[in-house]
Amino acid sequence: MNKMPRKDREALIRYGKSVIETELSAVSKLPDRIDEAFVDACHHILDCQGRVVVIGMGKSGHIGSKIAATLASTGTPAFFVHPSEASHGDLGMITPKDVVIALSNSGETDEITALLPVIEHLQVPLIALTGNPRSSLARAAGVNIDVSVSQEACPLDLAPTASTTAALIMGDALAIALLEARGFSIEDFALSHPGGTLGRRLLLRVKDIMHSGEDIPCVYRDTLLSDTLVEMTRKGLGTTAIIDVDNRVLGIFTDGDVRRALDAGVDVHGTRVAEVMTAGGHTIGPDALAVEALSMMETHKINALLVVEQDNILIGALNMHDLLQARVV
Repeated sequence: MNKMPRKDREALIRYGKSVIETELSAVSKLPDRIDEAFVDACHHILDCQGRVVVIGMGKSGHIGSKIAATLASTGTPAFFVHPSEASHGDLGMITPKDVVIALSNSGETDEITALLPVIEHLQVPLIALTGNPRSSLARAAGVNIDVSVSQEACPLDLAPTASTTAALIMGDALAIALLEARGFSIEDFALSHPGGTLGRRLLLRVKDIMHSGEDIPCVYRDTLLSDTLVEMTRKGLGTTAIIDVDNRVLGIFTDGDVRRALDAGVDVHGTRVAEVMTAGGHTIGPDALAVEALSMMETHKINALLVVEQDNILIGALNMHDLLQARVV
Protein backbone atom coordinates (compact mmCIF):
# COMPACT_ATOMS: atom_id res chain seq x y z
CA MET A 1 0.00 0.00 0.00
CA ASN A 2 1.35 3.42 -0.95
CA LYS A 3 2.15 5.72 1.90
CA MET A 4 -0.28 8.60 2.27
CA PRO A 5 1.26 12.05 1.67
CA ARG A 6 2.18 13.68 4.94
CA LYS A 7 -0.12 16.66 4.38
CA ASP A 8 -3.08 14.29 3.90
CA ARG A 9 -2.18 12.43 7.08
CA GLU A 10 -2.11 15.69 9.00
CA ALA A 11 -5.49 16.65 7.55
CA LEU A 12 -7.03 13.36 8.73
CA ILE A 13 -5.66 13.93 12.22
CA ARG A 14 -7.08 17.45 12.18
CA TYR A 15 -10.49 16.20 11.04
CA GLY A 16 -10.54 13.52 13.74
CA LYS A 17 -9.64 15.98 16.49
CA SER A 18 -12.26 18.43 15.24
CA VAL A 19 -15.00 15.80 15.53
CA ILE A 20 -14.02 14.94 19.09
CA GLU A 21 -13.78 18.59 20.09
CA THR A 22 -17.24 19.29 18.63
CA GLU A 23 -18.80 16.36 20.42
CA LEU A 24 -17.05 17.22 23.69
CA SER A 25 -18.49 20.72 23.43
CA ALA A 26 -21.97 19.29 22.91
CA VAL A 27 -21.62 16.89 25.81
CA SER A 28 -20.29 19.60 28.14
CA LYS A 29 -23.67 21.35 27.99
CA LEU A 30 -25.65 18.30 29.09
CA PRO A 31 -25.17 18.62 32.88
CA ASP A 32 -27.22 21.83 32.79
CA ARG A 33 -30.09 19.86 31.20
CA ILE A 34 -30.41 17.64 34.27
CA ASP A 35 -33.39 19.55 35.62
CA GLU A 36 -37.00 19.03 36.72
CA ALA A 37 -37.84 17.41 33.38
CA PHE A 38 -35.15 14.80 34.05
CA VAL A 39 -36.56 14.23 37.55
CA ASP A 40 -40.09 13.87 36.17
CA ALA A 41 -38.87 11.35 33.61
CA CYS A 42 -37.24 9.30 36.36
CA HIS A 43 -40.44 9.38 38.45
CA HIS A 44 -42.53 8.17 35.51
CA ILE A 45 -40.18 5.25 34.99
CA LEU A 46 -39.90 4.41 38.68
CA ASP A 47 -43.71 4.39 38.93
CA CYS A 48 -44.05 2.25 35.81
CA GLN A 49 -45.87 -1.05 36.45
CA GLY A 50 -44.95 -2.41 33.03
CA ARG A 51 -41.91 -1.83 30.86
CA VAL A 52 -40.13 1.06 29.22
CA VAL A 53 -40.65 1.01 25.46
CA VAL A 54 -37.99 2.93 23.54
CA ILE A 55 -38.63 4.08 19.95
CA GLY A 56 -36.42 5.89 17.47
CA MET A 57 -35.83 6.00 13.73
CA GLY A 58 -32.55 5.76 11.82
CA LYS A 59 -29.49 6.67 13.85
CA SER A 60 -31.75 7.65 16.77
CA GLY A 61 -33.12 4.11 16.58
CA HIS A 62 -29.66 2.65 17.06
CA ILE A 63 -29.16 4.91 20.06
CA GLY A 64 -32.60 3.99 21.37
CA SER A 65 -31.81 0.30 21.10
CA LYS A 66 -28.68 0.80 23.17
CA ILE A 67 -30.56 2.88 25.77
CA ALA A 68 -33.18 0.12 26.09
CA ALA A 69 -30.44 -2.48 26.56
CA THR A 70 -28.73 -0.36 29.23
CA LEU A 71 -31.99 0.18 31.10
CA ALA A 72 -32.80 -3.54 31.00
CA SER A 73 -29.38 -4.52 32.33
CA THR A 74 -29.53 -2.04 35.21
CA GLY A 75 -32.86 -2.94 36.75
CA THR A 76 -35.40 -1.19 34.51
CA PRO A 77 -37.30 -3.63 32.25
CA ALA A 78 -37.13 -2.15 28.77
CA PHE A 79 -37.14 -3.04 25.08
CA PHE A 80 -36.82 -1.27 21.73
CA VAL A 81 -39.57 -1.07 19.11
CA HIS A 82 -38.88 0.16 15.59
CA PRO A 83 -41.46 2.87 14.81
CA SER A 84 -42.09 1.60 11.26
CA GLU A 85 -42.82 -1.88 12.59
CA ALA A 86 -44.95 -0.33 15.34
CA SER A 87 -47.25 1.15 12.69
CA HIS A 88 -47.76 -2.32 11.27
CA GLY A 89 -48.68 -4.28 14.36
CA ASP A 90 -45.82 -4.00 16.83
CA LEU A 91 -47.57 -1.14 18.62
CA GLY A 92 -49.58 -3.90 20.23
CA MET A 93 -46.52 -4.52 22.40
CA ILE A 94 -47.27 -1.31 24.29
CA THR A 95 -49.71 -1.67 27.19
CA PRO A 96 -51.34 1.00 29.38
CA LYS A 97 -48.90 0.07 32.17
CA ASP A 98 -45.84 0.98 30.10
CA VAL A 99 -43.80 4.15 29.61
CA VAL A 100 -42.59 5.25 26.17
CA ILE A 101 -39.28 7.01 25.50
CA ALA A 102 -39.14 8.50 22.00
CA LEU A 103 -35.93 9.79 20.41
CA SER A 104 -35.91 12.27 17.53
CA ASN A 105 -33.47 15.12 17.15
CA SER A 106 -35.86 17.12 14.97
CA GLY A 107 -38.93 16.00 16.89
CA GLU A 108 -40.71 15.73 13.56
CA THR A 109 -39.79 12.23 12.43
CA ASP A 110 -42.83 11.05 10.44
CA GLU A 111 -42.72 7.46 11.67
CA ILE A 112 -42.80 8.67 15.30
CA THR A 113 -45.33 11.49 14.96
CA ALA A 114 -47.68 8.99 13.31
CA LEU A 115 -47.69 7.02 16.58
CA LEU A 116 -48.46 9.97 18.87
CA PRO A 117 -52.28 9.73 18.64
CA VAL A 118 -52.19 6.05 19.55
CA ILE A 119 -49.82 6.65 22.48
CA GLU A 120 -52.11 9.43 23.66
CA HIS A 121 -55.14 7.12 23.33
CA LEU A 122 -53.41 4.51 25.48
CA GLN A 123 -52.70 7.24 28.05
CA VAL A 124 -49.14 5.98 28.30
CA PRO A 125 -46.59 8.44 29.77
CA LEU A 126 -44.43 9.73 26.92
CA ILE A 127 -40.88 10.94 27.52
CA ALA A 128 -39.19 12.65 24.59
CA LEU A 129 -35.48 13.17 23.97
CA THR A 130 -35.40 15.85 21.30
CA GLY A 131 -33.26 18.66 20.02
CA ASN A 132 -36.26 20.90 19.36
CA PRO A 133 -38.48 21.82 22.33
CA ARG A 134 -41.10 23.34 19.97
CA SER A 135 -41.43 20.22 17.84
CA SER A 136 -44.53 18.02 17.52
CA LEU A 137 -42.93 15.29 19.62
CA ALA A 138 -41.81 17.65 22.37
CA ARG A 139 -45.28 19.24 22.60
CA ALA A 140 -47.03 15.86 22.70
CA ALA A 141 -44.74 14.46 25.40
CA GLY A 142 -45.54 14.69 29.06
CA VAL A 143 -41.81 15.21 29.63
CA ASN A 144 -39.32 16.58 27.12
CA ILE A 145 -35.60 16.32 27.85
CA ASP A 146 -33.49 18.75 25.86
CA VAL A 147 -30.64 17.01 24.01
CA SER A 148 -30.07 19.75 21.45
CA VAL A 149 -26.62 20.49 20.07
CA SER A 150 -25.37 23.68 18.42
CA GLN A 151 -23.87 21.75 15.50
CA GLU A 152 -23.15 18.27 14.29
CA ALA A 153 -19.57 17.06 14.03
CA CYS A 154 -20.23 16.43 10.34
CA PRO A 155 -18.74 19.37 8.34
CA LEU A 156 -21.99 19.50 6.35
CA ASP A 157 -23.91 19.71 9.64
CA LEU A 158 -26.11 16.89 8.36
CA ALA A 159 -24.98 13.44 9.53
CA PRO A 160 -26.21 12.70 13.09
CA THR A 161 -23.04 12.72 15.17
CA ALA A 162 -22.97 15.12 18.11
CA SER A 163 -26.77 14.84 18.45
CA THR A 164 -26.74 11.06 18.74
CA THR A 165 -23.86 11.23 21.22
CA ALA A 166 -25.85 13.68 23.35
CA ALA A 167 -28.94 11.43 23.29
CA LEU A 168 -26.86 8.38 24.17
CA ILE A 169 -25.28 10.08 27.17
CA MET A 170 -28.62 11.39 28.40
CA GLY A 171 -29.98 7.85 28.14
CA ASP A 172 -27.06 6.62 30.24
CA ALA A 173 -27.77 9.37 32.76
CA LEU A 174 -31.37 8.19 33.07
CA ALA A 175 -30.37 4.54 33.43
CA ILE A 176 -27.78 5.16 36.14
CA ALA A 177 -29.97 7.61 38.06
CA LEU A 178 -32.68 4.94 38.07
CA LEU A 179 -30.15 2.30 39.12
CA GLU A 180 -29.18 4.40 42.12
CA ALA A 181 -32.81 5.20 42.99
CA ARG A 182 -33.72 1.50 42.94
CA GLY A 183 -30.74 0.52 45.08
CA PHE A 184 -29.63 -1.82 42.29
CA SER A 185 -26.77 -3.89 43.73
CA ILE A 186 -23.78 -5.78 42.37
CA GLU A 187 -25.71 -8.99 43.02
CA ASP A 188 -28.66 -7.65 41.01
CA PHE A 189 -26.30 -6.80 38.17
CA ALA A 190 -24.85 -10.31 38.29
CA LEU A 191 -28.34 -11.81 37.97
CA SER A 192 -28.83 -9.76 34.82
CA HIS A 193 -25.46 -10.89 33.45
CA PRO A 194 -25.14 -14.59 34.37
CA GLY A 195 -22.94 -15.27 31.37
CA GLY A 196 -20.47 -12.50 32.13
CA THR A 197 -17.39 -12.61 34.30
CA LEU A 198 -19.07 -10.69 37.11
CA GLY A 199 -22.11 -12.95 36.97
CA ARG A 200 -20.00 -16.07 37.29
CA ARG A 201 -17.98 -14.60 40.14
CA LEU A 202 -21.07 -13.57 42.13
CA LEU A 203 -23.44 -16.43 41.32
CA LEU A 204 -21.36 -19.58 40.86
CA ARG A 205 -21.03 -21.62 44.04
CA VAL A 206 -18.63 -24.37 45.04
CA LYS A 207 -21.37 -27.01 44.81
CA ASP A 208 -21.91 -26.07 41.15
CA ILE A 209 -18.41 -27.09 40.08
CA MET A 210 -17.11 -29.53 42.72
CA HIS A 211 -16.49 -33.23 42.08
CA SER A 212 -18.86 -35.38 44.11
CA GLY A 213 -19.83 -39.00 44.70
CA GLU A 214 -17.51 -41.54 43.11
CA ASP A 215 -15.39 -38.75 41.62
CA ILE A 216 -14.10 -37.63 45.02
CA PRO A 217 -10.55 -38.89 45.66
CA CYS A 218 -10.48 -40.33 49.18
CA VAL A 219 -8.78 -43.08 51.18
CA TYR A 220 -8.75 -44.25 54.79
CA ARG A 221 -5.91 -43.33 57.16
CA ASP A 222 -4.38 -46.84 57.11
CA THR A 223 -4.22 -47.00 53.29
CA LEU A 224 -0.74 -47.69 51.93
CA LEU A 225 0.94 -44.77 50.23
CA SER A 226 1.21 -46.78 47.00
CA ASP A 227 -2.56 -47.32 46.93
CA THR A 228 -3.10 -43.67 47.77
CA LEU A 229 -1.08 -42.69 44.69
CA VAL A 230 -3.27 -44.97 42.57
CA GLU A 231 -6.40 -43.22 43.89
CA MET A 232 -4.92 -39.80 43.19
CA THR A 233 -3.96 -40.81 39.65
CA ARG A 234 -7.37 -42.37 38.98
CA LYS A 235 -9.34 -39.32 40.12
CA GLY A 236 -6.98 -36.80 38.52
CA LEU A 237 -7.32 -33.90 40.97
CA GLY A 238 -3.76 -33.91 42.26
CA THR A 239 -4.98 -34.59 45.78
CA THR A 240 -6.92 -37.02 47.95
CA ALA A 241 -8.84 -36.70 51.17
CA ILE A 242 -7.98 -38.89 54.16
CA ILE A 243 -11.21 -39.90 55.91
CA ASP A 244 -12.44 -42.02 58.82
CA VAL A 245 -15.20 -44.63 58.65
CA ASP A 246 -17.84 -41.92 59.15
CA ASN A 247 -16.55 -40.01 56.10
CA ARG A 248 -15.08 -37.23 58.25
CA VAL A 249 -12.00 -35.49 56.88
CA LEU A 250 -8.84 -36.26 58.86
CA GLY A 251 -6.38 -34.73 56.45
CA ILE A 252 -5.31 -34.25 52.87
CA PHE A 253 -2.52 -35.64 50.72
CA THR A 254 -1.42 -33.65 47.67
CA ASP A 255 1.09 -33.78 44.84
CA GLY A 256 3.34 -31.61 47.00
CA ASP A 257 3.16 -34.17 49.82
CA VAL A 258 4.09 -36.87 47.31
CA ARG A 259 7.24 -34.99 46.29
CA ARG A 260 8.22 -34.34 49.89
CA ALA A 261 7.70 -38.01 50.81
CA LEU A 262 9.81 -39.23 47.90
CA ASP A 263 12.56 -36.71 48.67
CA ALA A 264 12.61 -38.06 52.23
CA GLY A 265 13.05 -41.61 50.90
CA VAL A 266 9.71 -42.88 52.25
CA ASP A 267 8.86 -46.46 51.33
CA VAL A 268 5.61 -46.08 49.34
CA HIS A 269 4.83 -49.80 49.72
CA GLY A 270 5.24 -49.95 53.47
CA THR A 271 4.09 -46.53 54.70
CA ARG A 272 0.52 -45.66 55.69
CA VAL A 273 -0.80 -42.38 54.28
CA ALA A 274 -1.66 -41.12 57.79
CA GLU A 275 2.07 -40.93 58.49
CA VAL A 276 2.75 -38.41 55.71
CA MET A 277 -0.57 -36.63 55.18
CA THR A 278 -1.25 -32.98 56.05
CA ALA A 279 -3.55 -33.18 59.06
CA GLY A 280 -6.79 -31.22 58.80
CA GLY A 281 -6.14 -29.44 55.54
CA HIS A 282 -8.07 -26.54 54.07
CA THR A 283 -11.78 -27.09 53.52
CA ILE A 284 -14.72 -25.05 52.24
CA GLY A 285 -18.51 -25.36 52.36
CA PRO A 286 -20.64 -26.20 49.31
CA ASP A 287 -22.61 -22.93 49.44
CA ALA A 288 -19.51 -20.73 49.39
CA LEU A 289 -18.97 -18.73 46.22
CA ALA A 290 -16.49 -20.22 43.80
CA VAL A 291 -14.57 -16.96 43.96
CA GLU A 292 -14.10 -17.58 47.70
CA ALA A 293 -12.51 -20.92 46.87
CA LEU A 294 -10.19 -19.10 44.48
CA SER A 295 -9.28 -16.61 47.20
CA MET A 296 -8.49 -19.42 49.66
CA MET A 297 -6.27 -21.17 47.14
CA GLU A 298 -4.38 -17.96 46.37
CA THR A 299 -4.02 -17.01 50.04
CA HIS A 300 -2.71 -20.41 51.14
CA LYS A 301 -0.84 -21.11 47.88
CA ILE A 302 -2.63 -24.41 47.32
CA ASN A 303 -4.22 -25.92 44.22
CA ALA A 304 -7.07 -27.95 45.71
CA LEU A 305 -9.76 -27.83 48.38
CA LEU A 306 -11.96 -30.39 50.07
CA VAL A 307 -15.65 -29.57 50.35
CA VAL A 308 -17.30 -30.46 53.62
CA GLU A 309 -20.67 -30.02 55.27
CA GLN A 310 -21.55 -30.02 58.97
CA ASP A 311 -19.29 -32.11 61.25
CA ASN A 312 -16.53 -32.04 58.61
CA ILE A 313 -18.26 -34.67 56.46
CA LEU A 314 -16.62 -34.91 53.02
CA ILE A 315 -19.02 -34.23 50.13
CA GLY A 316 -16.76 -32.94 47.36
CA ALA A 317 -13.43 -31.72 46.06
CA LEU A 318 -12.21 -29.17 43.53
CA ASN A 319 -8.94 -27.83 42.22
CA MET A 320 -7.65 -24.79 40.39
CA HIS A 321 -8.36 -26.39 37.03
CA ASP A 322 -12.06 -26.58 37.93
CA LEU A 323 -12.07 -22.85 38.63
CA LEU A 324 -10.27 -22.14 35.38
CA GLN A 325 -12.73 -24.31 33.47
CA ALA A 326 -15.64 -22.45 35.07
CA ARG A 327 -13.94 -19.16 34.08
CA VAL A 328 -13.86 -17.91 37.64
CA VAL A 329 -10.17 -17.11 37.31
